[in-house]
Amino acid sequence: MNVMDPVLPVAIGRLDNRGRLLDAEARLAELNERAGGRIGTPIAVPPIATIARLAQRLGIAISRSVIVADGEDDLDLWVRAEPEDGGIRLEISGWRARPAWHPPAAEPGRDSDFFRSAADWLWETDAALRITFLSVDAGSRYGFDSSALLGQPLTRLLSLAQDEEGNLPILTAVAAQARFDGQKAEIRGTGRSVRLEATPRIDAAGRFAGFVGGAYMLDPAPEPEADAPLPAPAAPFGGFPDSFSQRLDRALRAPLGKIIANADSISAQTDGPLRPDYAEYANDIASAGRHLLGLVDDLVDLQAIERPDFAPAAEAIDLADVARRAAGLLAVRAAQSDVRIDKPGLDERLPVTGEFRRTLQVLVNLIGNAVRYSPAGGMVWIRLERDGAMGCVIVADQGKGIAIEDQQRIFDKFGRVDPAEQGGSGLGLYIARLLARAMGGELQVDSAPGMGARFVFKLPLRDDGARTQA
Repeated sequence: MNVMDPVLPVAIGRLDNRGRLLDAEARLAELNERAGGRIGTPIAVPPIATIARLAQRLGIAISRSVIVADGEDDLDLWVRAEPEDGGIRLEISGWRARPAWHPPAAEPGRDSDFFRSAADWLWETDAALRITFLSVDAGSRYGFDSSALLGQPLTRLLSLAQDEEGNLPILTAVAAQARFDGQKAEIRGTGRSVRLEATPRIDAAGRFAGFVGGAYMLDPAPEPEADAPLPAPAAPFGGFPDSFSQRLDRALRAPLGKIIANADSISAQTDGPLRPDYAEYANDIASAGRHLLGLVDDLVDLQAIERPDFAPAAEAIDLADVARRAAGLLAVRAAQSDVRIDKPGLDERLPVTGEFRRTLQVLVNLIGNAVRYSPAGGMVWIRLERDGAMGCVIVADQGKGIAIEDQQRIFDKFGRVDPAEQGGSGLGLYIARLLARAMGGELQVDSAPGMGARFVFKLPLRDDGARTQA
């Protein structure tokens, strides 16, 4: 194939409603002939034919970047297909040659790419390297408390090791806002070693927003003694028997995690610049994956919480500290939505009794909803109060508010005020109220249309002589 100029004119072609090539400018016609097609027969270049069929089926213009095999070379093309006069009008641009694809075994570095292989567990951080996500079963398998580490620095979980040159790859990657691999670390308190790899997450303003990463265990799990019975598989929610929702969780969590990680990597453009609409497609895929993963979490959680013998732990916790952690976990989402979170000060304390993990879960739901329904430039307030024997955290927003007749419905299972509105599964507030009541507390709402919403989460005060500072 002849060497082509870096930028070549757009080649135009037309298909009829059966996908047959009616006419085409020379470059497109020649490519189609090399693929075995000709004028008057269905277009023979599969990626172009696929996009044309999609545009015809949907009745809208479709644009995609594709790679087309052309002899011993590959071509990078940008294909635009638009319904027109009962057929499809094609515009093919780009026309850049690239090295042909090789089998995976010949691709250096492919084995170290955690998005294309199976990491033992996944982790995410914000820009300050605070943990915002850990694989749900990682803690029980490798000896740490996943829920207690949310909102904590990554170094609270891992002791990072220097490489042969005395550097920490993760810190070098933070400075360069780049991908890294080969960061070795020890899981604190366990003596077990891991290797970390990650790709950066970039927010809507192009700023570094943290890492999406994978961890590979460097030492095998200890083998059980020969005469010892094998342990039963760990149940992720309080040791309840295996169930459909837990099997669903195991079946979907890993593939969804890989879909999200790959889509985030594409959206972050870590391997080079992309067309804005292509990066936006990847962002939409990641968002949809997170929505599905959230639904899986809710369904599995719901089965545990609705059991008659469900009993959250009665722990001594500081409601102010939990509220600050929940706000920290949602800081990136709030920044992307141009919403400010006004959280309790570091000097504020409110000692209550409740399970830390479940209290954090309730507050993440309340603050996440407040951010979702706040207008750009809006504010979410988090305030602390005492109400008799109860400690209260109040989450208030500047959203459109909730009508009185809808205020009970939002706490119903799968309850949504407007099912057509973008949002969660309709289980979040239902689960949050169940958890509040199971811990001896309550969850209430006070709102009016156009006046924002105010949610009050109450837990029993712990009488240790401490006082709330407000």
